[in-house]
Amino acid sequence: MTTGWTWTYDHYEPGRERLVEALCTLGNGRFATRGSAPECTAGAIHYPGTYLAGCYDRLTSVVAGEHVENEDLVNLPDWTRLRYRCLPDDGSPGGWLAPDSEDLCHYDVQLDLRGGVLTRHLFFRDARGHGLRVSHLRIVHMGDSSLAAQCTMFRAYGWSGAVEVGSVLDGAVVNAGVERYRHLEGRHLTGHRSGFEPGGVAWLTCRTVDPGAVIAAAVRTVTRPARPARETVTRTGTVQTYHLPIAPRRSVTVVKTLVLHTSTDRPPGDPRETACDGAGRAPDFPRLLSTHKASWRRLWEQGELHVPGEAGRILRLHLFHLLQTLSPHTAELDVGVPARGLHGEAYRGHVFWDELFVLPYLDLHFPEVARSLLLYRHRRLPAARAAARAAGGVGAMYPWQSASSGREETQELHLNPRSGRWLPDFSRLQRHVGSAVAYNVWRYAQATGDRGFLYGEGAETLLEIARYWAGAARFDPSLRRYRIRGVVGPDEYHDAYPDSTAPGIDDNAYTNVTAAWVLARGLDLLRELPAARRSELRALLSLDDTEADHWEDVSRRLHVPFHQGVVSQFEGYGDLAELDWDAYRARYGDIRRLDRILEAEGDTVNRYQASKQADALMLGHLFRPDELYALFDRLGHRLDDEVWRATVTYYLGRTSHGSTLSSLVHGWVLARQKGADAWRYCEEALLADVADVQGGTTGEGIHLGAMAGTIDLVERGITGLEANSEGLRVAPVVLRELPRFAFTLCVAGHRGVHLRVLPGRLAVQVPASPKAPLTVVLPGERRFAVAPGEERWFRL
Repeated sequence: MTTGWTWTYDHYEPGRERLVEALCTLGNGRFATRGSAPECTAGAIHYPGTYLAGCYDRLTSVVAGEHVENEDLVNLPDWTRLRYRCLPDDGSPGGWLAPDSEDLCHYDVQLDLRGGVLTRHLFFRDARGHGLRVSHLRIVHMGDSSLAAQCTMFRAYGWSGAVEVGSVLDGAVVNAGVERYRHLEGRHLTGHRSGFEPGGVAWLTCRTVDPGAVIAAAVRTVTRPARPARETVTRTGTVQTYHLPIAPRRSVTVVKTLVLHTSTDRPPGDPRETACDGAGRAPDFPRLLSTHKASWRRLWEQGELHVPGEAGRILRLHLFHLLQTLSPHTAELDVGVPARGLHGEAYRGHVFWDELFVLPYLDLHFPEVARSLLLYRHRRLPAARAAARAAGGVGAMYPWQSASSGREETQELHLNPRSGRWLPDFSRLQRHVGSAVAYNVWRYAQATGDRGFLYGEGAETLLEIARYWAGAARFDPSLRRYRIRGVVGPDEYHDAYPDSTAPGIDDNAYTNVTAAWVLARGLDLLRELPAARRSELRALLSLDDTEADHWEDVSRRLHVPFHQGVVSQFEGYGDLAELDWDAYRARYGDIRRLDRILEAEGDTVNRYQASKQADALMLGHLFRPDELYALFDRLGHRLDDEVWRATVTYYLGRTSHGSTLSSLVHGWVLARQKGADAWRYCEEALLADVADVQGGTTGEGIHLGAMAGTIDLVERGITGLEANSEGLRVAPVVLRELPRFAFTLCVAGHRGVHLRVLPGRLAVQVPASPKAPLTVVLPGERRFAVAPGEERWFRL
């Protein structure tokens, strides 16, 4: 249930608690804490978790008789834990209370998106009629990236006595938030030490196993009325126990304030000392709450998006979680885009290609954050070069899954929960991730005008990716074209040909077309670079004219297969068997994970024209129709409206939407075509996490790419917006389900440009500044200038 800026769950439902915890996660771009009830420990229903951006640890597990390494985003000590029970004057102590208690009468959870505050209300009544109302408020401070706090208020009804409260700092945590990973080694924290400092400060230090980063958490507990605590040091943490007098009309308050530091922080220092000092000096809760809300207010002003109705409320939730994962604090860190946010342990917290869906929003609102995420990739350029050499190639080959070092972190085996079998995992053959990195470099520079980055770190990254593609393409004399063989596309369902013993498929259309695009942009960049920088890069990368000539040739003659008048997903796709979709839907209902269903039957999706997500259609997400047609023309292929519409229709009926990105891409493509079903796919993308359409996956962590992609769908897809250093190009698509919306962006050096889109009209407001007027280009190449401090209305 949602109302305005508040996301609400109005009753306790154990089966959805993991979903609530994920969607009520609070974070500040440096660390995040799941929205778990503080009364509860990890188990089948609840899963507390705190995750620090970029904090990974590597462990070895035995899987199917093999020793397998995995690098995981580490679940850090639980700072939220608070246990309590009633000690009435007229009877024996009650049991410890929790949402699962039989005495629970009322339970609701409210997430305030405007202020970044999570509130949980509980009411318990025992057999004697004694009542206890409990309210928890929690924040992860958006202004100070090391701070979080939790305020708990107790009120008695019909009895007097005391409340016994245990404030726990719990380091006995493991990574066990994903069921299919639970048999893997998950004890990432070791070397626990704990103690107390004056002023109610408890501290805990521990370190990760590999590479051994030190984690220090200090929690200051303050009660009202003030009472001394019985302090206990455990093997893996601390407990502070209080007996707080309570009576009707007299409330009790307990505030826990966390300060989190590590040995990797800058500037360096002793983590324990820094954390304890920070906890001792932290402001009281009202002051923390006030400054936290003020920080969120500034963030919303820079990233605002106003869409009416239920779609707008969901989009606001999506944007809230995007800003919690990747805030201005992120710009100070060496981290990438975690595909599942900082909200859980799915995908082990790894960085995939999801930045392709995330950075377009950040480019237009928080360009300094976008730049830092691209620098994460640049810093791992040596690892990408090493991977290319190890594969017998040149240039830079970025991994499908990245974490701390930039080496390939994709698992070699994966579990099919439906069959219980461990299977080879060939998803590391998704070489297209390099094209996503290059695309983001180029688009960021175009949107922001940051030539310093493009000519510096961006050029090194993009040119090395182009070099990789030129080397990976092999000339086929029979076709008189270049081919890229043995890869896996974004579809992921097809990782080999039927009955083949070798993994990979050939000439994946998405992979080849984006590789050609990267090569063309690499050539454009070499021509655009200032002479001195071009010479410097040629020397640094050992580039010569012969290599550039080869890039030109490959960029024009990469093979793109067709069949039945449509773009083939890969060479041979049209020769695969057709699947009886109706039969499988009748038998299983939800067939999103068709690959698992078929494998459990002893079959393989490799035999069929069936896709997890139709990756050929991804081309229509990345490129406007005129851009896409020009790309194919450069490659010597005809692609026009008729062929593209036929291609879209062909794959719409052959896709199971096993990825949350699939419906997003389909909605985007159909919106550009003004397709009748566009909104149906857009709506499914909006509901992917809110309704947990994949059946339990959201509780393991949100799908950040899909969330960000829905925001971008409105701001760029439906608006037809392109931003560059000169101004804005706008060509809105009419969707009756979204007739009006507004947002603010940064463009051409102007911060706070406000756009309002209404049926047939567009308003552009440029904030007052000494900068030059903003150029706005409308359909039909109508060009206008909007002066700083001016708002202009246009008819579309």
